[in-house]
Amino acid sequence: MRTLVIAVGFLVVVVIVLVLYIAYLQLQLRSINRQLDKRLTRNTRQPISLELINRELTRLTANINKCLKAEENLRLDSIREEKQFKEMIANISHDLRTPLTAIKGYQQLMETNELPDEQRKKLQIAQKHANKLGALIEHFFEYSYLVNAEPKPKLERINLTNLVTECLAESITEFERKNLQVRVEEDDSVFVLADKEMLVRIIQNLIRNSATHAAGDLEVRVFTIQNNNAVVSFRNPVTSPAEIDINRIFDRFYTADQSRGATTGLGLSIVRLLTEQLGGSTSAALQNGCIEIQVELPT
Repeated sequence: MRTLVIAVGFLVVVVIVLVLYIAYLQLQLRSINRQLDKRLTRNTRQPISLELINRELTRLTANINKCLKAEENLRLDSIREEKQFKEMIANISHDLRTPLTAIKGYQQLMETNELPDEQRKKLQIAQKHANKLGALIEHFFEYSYLVNAEPKPKLERINLTNLVTECLAESITEFERKNLQVRVEEDDSVFVLADKEMLVRIIQNLIRNSATHAAGDLEVRVFTIQNNNAVVSFRNPVTSPAEIDINRIFDRFYTADQSRGATTGLGLSIVRLLTEQLGGSTSAALQNGCIEIQVELPT
């Protein structure tokens, strides 16, 4: 009988020890989760620490720290590459502007001379391509400035409805040249809190993108949504909707038609960059052969 009591007592002690050990393991796992949450929410880079000496938990913690270290190295490499890329874009845009200025200068000198009709036509073709190259370089220059300087917006209350209408009116010649009709749908005057110069750039780039790629009439809407934010929407049919990767539409240098040399693919990247600097967001959708690009801005 006494032996049985001792055995039961020993088992009880073992069970208690096991329960305490399991509870302590749970505490350690909870501690690891808390430390991971802290890294995610507070942007800290501290390695995961462990208080309990346990072989498997120690191996787990060591492997987690190795993964976190590898991820941190990748992040730093990505930041360095991004910085180098921005510097390269800035340098390229600057280096291209200098010879282009010289080319245009010589073209202007040639234009002042008396030229046969055939040579004058060739000069006009060269000037046309030089002007197109100049527009592309300006796009590069604008993008490199925005990503490097990160200008601080001068916020003011702006009538978005009127501003969109004004920008569309200024582009009417371009729409007429491409035989495009523009239909504008708007609520009562919609106001936003934004930098006017940045907002004009956003609208102009949206107009330029639609005028370049639209395969039919353009629909423009200005309205407010449930959270009282303002939305500008540009919708138009496109020629080859199956070739468009809607998830990459705002990526820099992305163009659906890789053979097209008339655009840099930076226009919508600049739209997204400026919109985010104003505290807004961008989105795009492709449905029934039409693409719709929306810019949401705080009011």
